[in-house]
Amino acid sequence: MPPRSTGLAGADAQDDFLRARRRLALSRLRRWLRREPGDIDHILPFDEVVTALGRLQERDTGLKVVPLDAIVGTVDRPKGFDRHFRPTTPHVRARWERIATAMRRGEEMPPVDLYKVGDVYFVRDGHHRVSVSRTLGLDVIEAHVVEVLTRVGAGSDLLRADLPLKSHERIFFERVPLPDHARGRVRPSDPWDFAVLAEAIEAWGWRWTQEHEQTMDRRELARRWYEEEYIPVVTMLRDADMLGDGSEADAYLRVGGERYRLLRTHAWNEDVLALLRAARRGS
Repeated sequence: MPPRSTGLAGADAQDDFLRARRRLALSRLRRWLRREPGDIDHILPFDEVVTALGRLQERDTGLKVVPLDAIVGTVDRPKGFDRHFRPTTPHVRARWERIATAMRRGEEMPPVDLYKVGDVYFVRDGHHRVSVSRTLGLDVIEAHVVEVLTRVGAGSDLLRADLPLKSHERIFFERVPLPDHARGRVRPSDPWDFAVLAEAIEAWGWRWTQEHEQTMDRRELARRWYEEEYIPVVTMLRDADMLGDGSEADAYLRVGGERYRLLRTHAWNEDVLALLRAARRGS
């Protein structure tokens, strides 16, 4: 809902700033009462995000109309605003109120400059304009957008605390460069398990090269493992009703670990599955 107007743009802008600050204070109080993570409202730092995700290239996409609630980060040092672009310090007040006054008077604002990474946007220039626009109840803003392509994606719920786990995901796909169509399917529920899965795949590749007496690069290894090992195994586990909770990758790691611990074999067949089911019933 747009804020009320008294017809005095300058006075209304002052009220807008104070209202934005009250919203921030109330949000912090609610978060404290609910014992929510401390960084849930922290603005995302662009450099840390693209480093964790693995920058590939960038492309200028020109002028776009961008949803304001998708803008959650900054290229600058994260100071002055939170993830929702509520002002976190009174030091931004003078400039903030000048822009709010101009916008209330109907003055045209230049487009902001944004980076797009996955589903989220980072401000290069225009922090105050984004903040004022959100406070005035706008849904979108005109922006000049440069899209940064990364090895792993960023969803709208990305938090700063997620970045170490995103790094594990990125390193996994560097070690195991799966085809694009396979990446969404090979995903452990716990991102820390990406490292365990990478080691299992590389061990599978070593056994394959010993058996066939030929080498292969990482891309071919990833493709062969997915087509010759992963798909047949998870199909067997599904048919045997052994997937359990979690993802297919969780089941592959869990049952594979049980198989080697109990049977000391790397084989997958009906006899192996029958022995594993019997071991479970007897435990």
